[in-house]
Amino acid sequence: MSTETLDHLRSQISTLSESERAALARELIMSLDGPRDDAVEQAWNEEISRRVSKVKNGEATLLSREEFRSNMRARLSQ
Repeated sequence: MSTETLDHLRSQISTLSESERAALARELIMSLDGPRDDAVEQAWNEEISRRVSKVKNGEATLLSREEFRSNMRARLSQ
C-alpha cells in the first residue's frame, strides 16, 4: 500500500466520531489476532473465575498499586 493511500485513509478516519474510530481500531486489532480459539477463551474464563473466587474467599494476597509498581520496577531493574 502506498504512502498516498495510507495518508488518504488517515484523512478519512480522522472524520469519524470517537466511537466509530474505537470500533474500527477494535476490528483492526482483531484482524491481526487470527481466528478465535474457543478452548483458550474457556481456559481464560475459568482462570478469571478461579482468581475472583480466591479474592472473595480471602485466599488471595492483594497488593496496593504502589506495592505492585514497586515490585515491577524491582523485577525490571534486575
